[in-house]
Amino acid sequence: MATTNTLKTASVLAFERKIDPSDALFAAGTWAQRSTSQTWPAVEVRAKSVRGTISNRLKTKDQDPAKLDAAIENPNLQTVDVSMLPADADTLKVSFTLRVLGGTGTPSACNSADYQAKLLATVQTYAKAPGFGELARRYAHNLANGRFLWRNRLGAEQIEVQVAQLADGQAVQRWTFDALAHSLRDFDASSAELTQLAALLEQGLSGSKYVLLQVTAFVRVGAGQEAFPSQELILDKDKAGKSKTLYAVNGIAAMHSQKIGNAIRTIDTWYPADDGMSQTIPIAVEPYGSVTSQGKAYRQPKVKMDFYSLLDAWVLKDQVPDVAQQHFVMANLVRGGVFGESGKD
Repeated sequence: MATTNTLKTASVLAFERKIDPSDALFAAGTWAQRSTSQTWPAVEVRAKSVRGTISNRLKTKDQDPAKLDAAIENPNLQTVDVSMLPADADTLKVSFTLRVLGGTGTPSACNSADYQAKLLATVQTYAKAPGFGELARRYAHNLANGRFLWRNRLGAEQIEVQVAQLADGQAVQRWTFDALAHSLRDFDASSAELTQLAALLEQGLSGSKYVLLQVTAFVRVGAGQEAFPSQELILDKDKAGKSKTLYAVNGIAAMHSQKIGNAIRTIDTWYPADDGMSQTIPIAVEPYGSVTSQGKAYRQPKVKMDFYSLLDAWVLKDQVPDVAQQHFVMANLVRGGVFGESGKD
């Protein structure tokens, strides 16, 4: 093997994701009939036309009262997709499957045998101590707290999350969680069921067991209330004919698997705290700690806390990060991606 002084990052380096969710499908029924949810009707996506008003921030030249009155005379007509529970259903059902795969740290593509050997040795050292237990515990917590529900979680009266381990198409273990009893801001909750689920996820990440889960959440929001599936990115809205397009699978309201995965990997509390922040809240695991809704990257390369700086120091220079940052690096490998070093400046 080449020495660490001459070892370089592979120019082709890619990893497959190890937490692999399906799309989540929506159905509706009543809270009291959760045990019969297999027969619940699907929640559909439909279009409706609305007449809006001018409410955007005006430029200085448009603040003349006469111009504003003239603009208001022209209605803001829109066609949008909506997804609503039926008038006789007070509970939204969100269900998806989740695979947990082994082989974390083994590249799906790597054009440097020396680099791959050193990387695998580094991952094996991590797997022995501290191990995948902390990552698994946080992933399990995000299943239990229903973070994957996103906006559907807000304002709910009750939320029950059921997780079943599947084998040969049958449930061999089941866990039930009160999602609202598990915080979105920390991972301090502890229970026998949460510990068991985390142990199963750890076995999946370490490759010692094949893990397939069925995750089902029941969200009591009120009869006829709106549900919130994923919104599609439509670049040409004029061609689409709608100002908002919701995601549907064969007409059934659904949530993108990418959005489910983002919620499950929202476990990074190890990033440098911002000035003025009294508490570090979890963000999704991303190489630069990117939070697009805030337009901010919490892991800046200039402070060497981004994924690439930490990985290179660990693998190429044998500078072992502290345990928290080791968790972050491994969580990025679980996330997957293309991490090769470009030959261009």
